[in-house]
Amino acid sequence: MSYNSPFTGNVIQPTDVSYRSVTLSANTQLQWPINGNATDDYAARIMDVTASAASLSLYMPPANQASVGQDALIRNVGSNTFTVKDYAGANTIISIAAGQSKYVYITANPTVTGTWGNIAFGAGTSSADAATLAGYGLVASGSTLNQSHPAQSMVTGGTFATTDRAQTLVWSGGAGTYTLPSTSTLGNNWFVLFKNSGTGSMVISAGDNIDGASTKTFAPTESAFIVCTGTTYITVGYGVSSQFFYTSLVKAVTTGSYTLSASEASNTIQTYTGTLTGNVTVVYPPVVNLYVIKNSVTAGGYTLTVGTGSGTSVVIPSGQQVTLACDGTNFFNANTSQAGSITTLSLSDGSVSSPSLNFGSESNTGVYRAGAGQFNTAILGTLRSTLSATGLAIVGTGNFTGGVAGGTF
Repeated sequence: MSYNSPFTGNVIQPTDVSYRSVTLSANTQLQWPINGNATDDYAARIMDVTASAASLSLYMPPANQASVGQDALIRNVGSNTFTVKDYAGANTIISIAAGQSKYVYITANPTVTGTWGNIAFGAGTSSADAATLAGYGLVASGSTLNQSHPAQSMVTGGTFATTDRAQTLVWSGGAGTYTLPSTSTLGNNWFVLFKNSGTGSMVISAGDNIDGASTKTFAPTESAFIVCTGTTYITVGYGVSSQFFYTSLVKAVTTGSYTLSASEASNTIQTYTGTLTGNVTVVYPPVVNLYVIKNSVTAGGYTLTVGTGSGTSVVIPSGQQVTLACDGTNFFNANTSQAGSITTLSLSDGSVSSPSLNFGSESNTGVYRAGAGQFNTAILGTLRSTLSATGLAIVGTGNFTGGVAGGTF
């Protein structure tokens, strides 16, 4: 809107213009819309600015021709960044990128350049920003950000990647293994949704441990959120299969004491491996549970003992497998007799150093089967007698306090 000055007859702008659309094709000097100023490049309180090229500037009017607090809201509705400067471009007040709005105002006006303050009003539209900000686990839907967990099928083993963040990974093969990278690679807050929809167990391995163990086995139908804490991995919402309930732990030991984590102790079937260089004690959490434990170590004369750290512990002979129950304190044999119609008990052959039937406190003393038709006894790992169809053979001397009767000597 314009009108004629009653004093000069010139066409001038009103003293306070609320809005103006500005197109910058060159550096432009603005003027205040005051009486007697006939320029078309006047400053409005709100200006939508489109810069036709990069590196252009909009110069504000002289600061000393207005009061402190004189202001303007400038919005960049174009695609090129431009700068807002004080009078004649002496100093830069603010740079405004595409889509941004900035509020500028005079804080001191002793000179034409004056002193200007500014406040960022942000982007003029949210839909464009939503699409720009959408990343792993987020998708732009209209003008808003929404959660997104797209599903991806896995049929061969591999390694999880940074780009798997917030993805739903579905295993659809047979038995397999997938590896989690170093936690320092992914950082604190990386996560993935994992589901085993395959036909075999999927083993997730982690050098920085997952749920306190180096591996976690997912049976078919099991699933969980796998979350990186920055130093280790944990699972959230782990769904246990109702069809494949039992899980297995294989743990290498050498010497000394090993304390099982809750995750390790949750495995019903356990196998211990390694070459012993000293006696080994495995400490279990003090919880009620049933375990099937196999001692597959190379003993070298040393023992493997399991317990809770208090109460009764059990020595498991090398090469043997036992079923043990824990009442929260004590370990004991799950079976002490055969029940029902079961009237026989079968043993493995064993050996002279590890008899099939032995003693918990002396595992190399007991009976074993060295060959067909033989019943052998071992004392401290040494053969002392062989009973066969032809008779009894004693190794070593005999002391018969009541004498020997019958036969020929």
